[in-house]
Amino acid sequence: MAAAAAAAGAELEYEAVLCVKPDVSVYRIPPRASNRGYRASDWKLDQPDWTGRLRITSKGKTAYIKLEDKVSGELFAQAPIDQYPGIAVETVTDSSRYFVIRIQDGNGRSAFIGIGFGDRGDAFDFNVALQDHFKWVKQETEISKESQEIDSRPKLDLGFKEGQTIKLNIGNMPTKKSGVTKSRPAGSGGPSLLPPPPGGKTVLPTPPLAAISNHVTPPPVLKSSNVGNTDILLDLDLPAPVPKVPAPAAVPAPTDLWGDFSAASSIPSQSPQPSNWVQF
Repeated sequence: MAAAAAAAGAELEYEAVLCVKPDVSVYRIPPRASNRGYRASDWKLDQPDWTGRLRITSKGKTAYIKLEDKVSGELFAQAPIDQYPGIAVETVTDSSRYFVIRIQDGNGRSAFIGIGFGDRGDAFDFNVALQDHFKWVKQETEISKESQEIDSRPKLDLGFKEGQTIKLNIGNMPTKKSGVTKSRPAGSGGPSLLPPPPGGKTVLPTPPLAAISNHVTPPPVLKSSNVGNTDILLDLDLPAPVPKVPAPAAVPAPTDLWGDFSAASSIPSQSPQPSNWVQF
């Protein structure tokens, strides 16, 4: 069953293309002379043994460097890579455009060959594509380890047991006895009112001096003698007192005798004359 599941998982994996470079040169390299590394200057750089197209693909966690024909796409050699940097791909010590890769065939045989790019940008893209893939592999490995550790931990049972209850104490809720909510304490942050002064009297604030100086006192209202003292509000309906106007000064009599017609008493009385009219 385990082998069948592994085979089914392998079938579900798909091949992704990470990088494609149209021009790459392949060189036969001499065996390594010492542990100092490979040198591209020891190769015949002007006489490559094969030229074609390079394609980097990934299937699962393994990357593949494939050397293919430019026209037909026929596979020339393939190098599976399990980790980078590693023994499957190494850089040379004297150039950034040349690498040593380990190719393998289907029978398990392997050999080391040299590859090189004519442009430094192509060599940079080749290097970055491998680095990004194995960064992703490292993150996937860490995530899978964490998930396994979480699954192996004992799980907490937070459910209620049979007959188990909980009690919640919520403030400002009406009680069953009184049905009245409890008042909030004074320090709870809400608005609070100051108590009234002793004696029930409210002290009004003293107005500023500017308000006193601009205030005009209205004239007193005279009370009428006919209005009783019992109803004080009736004084508001009385008209304001009319100020006394001083009498005009006496005008001297004119010297013209024909101008004095105002006094009727100055004309001498005459006896009535007999009338010739007969009244019926």
